[in-house]
Amino acid sequence: MPPALLPILRSDTQGEILALLLLSPGDEHSLSDIRRRVGVPFSVVHREVTRLLDGGLLLERAVGRARLVRANPEYSLLRPLTEMLQAAYGPVPVLTNLLQSQRGVREAYIFGSWAARRAGVSGPPPRDIDVLIVGDTPQRDLHTLGALASTELGQEVNITRLDPIVWRDQTDPFVKTVRSRPITAIPLDQDSEE
Repeated sequence: MPPALLPILRSDTQGEILALLLLSPGDEHSLSDIRRRVGVPFSVVHREVTRLLDGGLLLERAVGRARLVRANPEYSLLRPLTEMLQAAYGPVPVLTNLLQSQRGVREAYIFGSWAARRAGVSGPPPRDIDVLIVGDTPQRDLHTLGALASTELGQEVNITRLDPIVWRDQTDPFVKTVRSRPITAIPLDQDSEE
């Protein structure tokens, strides 16, 4: 079944790997790093990366025993493909990068229509991205972060902040609603490289 976020792709895994590699075109990633960031078996990463290398979309170089891959800047369809991936799969890598250095963020999630499409729930493309921050980051910092993410993604990013105590409160109506629907965790601990 094709992914609800971008049905022209074979899978969400393919979309996540492409987004990781194309949305930061100057960055190189080892296959182990891709496996860790996308959260799929190494064999899946190897198969997808091999297809992308064979198609000319990626470049690779060996450093010792590691294979490092990156986007091929000469690939003729790189720009339009990157724009599609940015809209469909960009929220997680963009928000991960923006939140990594943000103090006071304990947990972060995408909820609403984007998370529903990512979970395979059919429907129209998301018009905005709803983000839940659990922590004590100042609201003005989150407003700035939302504006940066909106600019980078080309869609409105709405950030809601909750105190960790409220997030753990299973009786809070907002928390109950968010937890009863699909949510996508934003990884916050990807500083270490393998």
